[in-house]
Amino acid sequence: MSDVSEDLICVGALAGSFGVRGEVRLKSFCANAEEIEDYSPLLGADGQTRYTLAITRAIKGGFAARIVDVETKEQADALKGVQLYAPRDRLPSLPDDEFYHADLIGLEVYDTGGTLLGRVKAVQNYGADDLLELHGPGLSATVLLPFTKAAVPTVDLSQGRIIADPPEGVF
Repeated sequence: MSDVSEDLICVGALAGSFGVRGEVRLKSFCANAEEIEDYSPLLGADGQTRYTLAITRAIKGGFAARIVDVETKEQADALKGVQLYAPRDRLPSLPDDEFYHADLIGLEVYDTGGTLLGRVKAVQNYGADDLLELHGPGLSATVLLPFTKAAVPTVDLSQGRIIADPPEGVF
């Protein structure tokens, strides 16, 4: 697990500078991408560093944005790779069948017979449905489990586990 507080949810990341006047490239992980601005100021992984930002325009792969006190290309480039977090209590509550990625990471995954398959290391998305990246004993390589209702019928956050019915050939 990371050192980021469970009360913080990663909502975006900075991808370097945009132009020469201190704007940054902003990637939003919000369902409605532009809503990331509504959660400003955002926090760094340490939970202390604040990033007050304003989107200036949409660009390929995200947004151009201004961050308070970032005025040069060099300052913007220095922020490349910074992940941006919002306190959970400032984010909307989700319907029963939706989850923040941060809540899924670390959960144990069992098959419908109760056998431990692995633990969720990350949630990936390559353009279609989300995929749960599983690691664990007995797995020689990473397993990507489709995060669909058919393959993952039960997510029990209170018990800290997922029940999966993986498609044939996944394991």
